[in-house]
Amino acid sequence: MGAMLVHTFLHLPGIGPATEHALWRQGIATWEALARALERGARPWVGHLSSALRESQARRALGDAHWFHARLPGGERWRLFSDFRDRVVFLDIETTGLSPGSSGYITVVGLYDGWEYRPFIRGQNLHLLPGELLRYRLLVTYNGVRFDAPFLEAELGPVLRHMAHIDLMYPLHRLGYRGGLKRIQQALGLSRPSDLEGLDGYHAVLLWQEYKRGSQEALQTLVRYNAEDVVVLEGLAVLV
Repeated sequence: MGAMLVHTFLHLPGIGPATEHALWRQGIATWEALARALERGARPWVGHLSSALRESQARRALGDAHWFHARLPGGERWRLFSDFRDRVVFLDIETTGLSPGSSGYITVVGLYDGWEYRPFIRGQNLHLLPGELLRYRLLVTYNGVRFDAPFLEAELGPVLRHMAHIDLMYPLHRLGYRGGLKRIQQALGLSRPSDLEGLDGYHAVLLWQEYKRGSQEALQTLVRYNAEDVVVLEGLAVLV
């Protein structure tokens, strides 16, 4: 997969979508090409971009995904994926409610780095999650801005502050795919036969309640359910 970030100008001061497209049409399609144009002085109206462009190159070399996250429009952060794929983590949580509070809390957090799935379970190893997240620079979720992130921050503090965040729900909406995660993966042909097909967030709550009453099998099923949702995020991110 080619690097998208070096073709992106939207994070530079004063450049919006129309200007970015105009630069592309003029054959200025990379940071290197823009730097050459600036050196020639052919476009004095973008001369002030030289320092921002140099910092962009330095931040990319440092792997500072969050710097770009703070400067890119929310709907364009999907552009970070190919550049920071070696430091990406896919995340999905299970909870007892729709919002954090006295009745709504995290039960399971699943992480997938493209190689290995790891569950973090309340009462077992959930306290290790903040340290584990420090290994990564890019977070990928589905509906994570409105759901996963508020829960994580309410219970664990600012554990995501160092990371760039791609919420796949927004670019998928732009591509015409709406609804829940399972509906979208079916529409895109990413569904796999599973005996857990048909389970949803309501069932995840029931499984946690069964586990609290002593059923280890219920916890195993809940973790498998979470794993299926987490692993599919990689395929969605590639398609986006």
